[in-house]
Amino acid sequence: MRHISSEEMNSLDMNCKYFGLLPLQLMENAGAALAREIKATATGERIAIVAGRGNNGGDALVAARHLDGFRVTVYLLGRSGDIATEEAKRNWDILEHLGFDLREVRDPSDLSLGEYDLVLDAIFGTGVHGTVKGLEAGAIDAINSAGKQVISVDIPSGLGTNKAVRADTVVTFHRPKHGMTGIVKVVDIGIPPEAEFFAGPGDLWLVGRRAAESRKGDSGRILVIGGGPYTGAPALTAMAALRAGADVVTVATPKSASSTIAGFSPNLIVRELSGDHLRPKDMSVLKDLIARHDVVVMGMGLGRDQETLEALAQIIPICGRTVIDADALMPDLPLKGIVTPHVGEFKRISGIDLYGSGYRERIDPLKKYAREKGLVVLLKGRVGLVSNLITDGEIIRANANGNPGMTVGGTGDVLAGVTAAFFARTTALRAATAAAFVNGRAGDMVYAEKDFGMVATDVIEKIPLAMRL
Repeated sequence: MRHISSEEMNSLDMNCKYFGLLPLQLMENAGAALAREIKATATGERIAIVAGRGNNGGDALVAARHLDGFRVTVYLLGRSGDIATEEAKRNWDILEHLGFDLREVRDPSDLSLGEYDLVLDAIFGTGVHGTVKGLEAGAIDAINSAGKQVISVDIPSGLGTNKAVRADTVVTFHRPKHGMTGIVKVVDIGIPPEAEFFAGPGDLWLVGRRAAESRKGDSGRILVIGGGPYTGAPALTAMAALRAGADVVTVATPKSASSTIAGFSPNLIVRELSGDHLRPKDMSVLKDLIARHDVVVMGMGLGRDQETLEALAQIIPICGRTVIDADALMPDLPLKGIVTPHVGEFKRISGIDLYGSGYRERIDPLKKYAREKGLVVLLKGRVGLVSNLITDGEIIRANANGNPGMTVGGTGDVLAGVTAAFFARTTALRAATAAAFVNGRAGDMVYAEKDFGMVATDVIEKIPLAMRL
C-alpha cells in the first residue's frame, strides 16, 4: 500500500470536504474504527485517553463513545474552550452531556496514568513539526514512563520531532504514514478511491501561497517561447501565468510577432528574436533567458517550420523545468517535464490512438507512456466525468470540472500558463493537477456568466478567484 505524507493527507481531507464528505463524518468513522481496534487488543478494561485540542484528539473523543464495556477517562491537554476545531469541540460536548469522566490538564503532573491498563495517545496528528515543548512534551514523557500498553491514533505523537510517544500499536487511517515502525494497523475510515482520483482544492493548497515576506522572483520566473506564425497563443499563456501567481513572465518570440504580443499587456516582458519564426540562430539569446528563468513553457503559436523544430531540439535539453505544449509536441523532439497534449497531439508523440475511448480505458496507456518517457502527462479533452487526466507514470489523477464552452480556442494555452506558474513552486505532478483544477474552475465561473459566449481571456480574468481556497 502506498504511503501518504502529512501534506497529502491534509490535501485529501480538503478534497473530501469539497466533494461533500464532511470532516465530522470522517471523524466519526475514524473514532469508530479506532474503538474496534482497541477492543480487539486491549488487555484490561481501564483506558486513559490523552487528547490534544485538534482533530487527532477529536478522533479519540469519538472512540470514547464507542468503547462500551470499558472504563474510560479522557485527559484533555488544556482547556476545553481552546479546542481548535468545530468537530472536536462537538464531540467533547457530547461526552460532557453524557456524563463521561473528562479532565482538563493544565500541568503534566495532573496525568495519573499508573491506574490504567491502556493509554490512548491522541496528542498530535500528522501536522506537527519542529520542537515539542511545554504541556505536550510533558504528556509524552508521562505516557512513555507509565509502563502501560500504548496505542497511538494515526501516528505516534511527536513522530519526527525531538520527542515522540513510544507506541506498542499505531492505528492509522486510510493509508500508512511515512516514518512509522512496529505494529501499524491501517483502518478504513470511508474515504473512497475517487477522492484520491479527482482533483480538488486540496491540490491547489499543496502548491502553496506566496509568503508575506517574499520578494520579486520568489514565486517564479516564467519564460514563454512561442509565437511567430501566431501571436495570440503565447500572450494568453503569459497572461495566465501572471494571473496564477508568477512574479515575472518573459515572452521570447520572433520579430514578426513581438510588437503584437507586447501590445496585449504592459505587464509582459517581450524579448524579440530574429525573423518570422523560431530558428537555431536565436540560441545565443535563448540560452541566457533560459538560465534566468525557473520554468520554460514552449510551443504555443510557434508553427512547424523545420528550423523551428531544429531550434526546439536544442532548447529542450538545456532547460530545467519545462511545460511543453502545441507545436513543440513532436515525436522527434526530446520531450521532458510536463507535456500538455490533447488526444490528437498525444497520438502524434506516442503513436497511441485514444480517440473514442472512455477515460478509464485511457489510464493504462497514459501511465505506461509517462513511465517510459519520464514525463508528467496532462491530457486535455473531456470524456464523461473527466476533462483532464494527469499522470507521472505511477499515480493517476483526473479533473472533473470544466464545461463545453471551454472548447473555444485558447483555453489550452491558458492551462499551459497556469501549469508553468505552479511548476515554479511545486513538483510536476502537483503543478499539473492543480492547474487542471484551477483552469476548469475558472472556466466554470465564466460559463455561469457568459455560457457559450466565453473566450480565453475571460478565463484568465477568473484565475485569481478560482485560486481562492
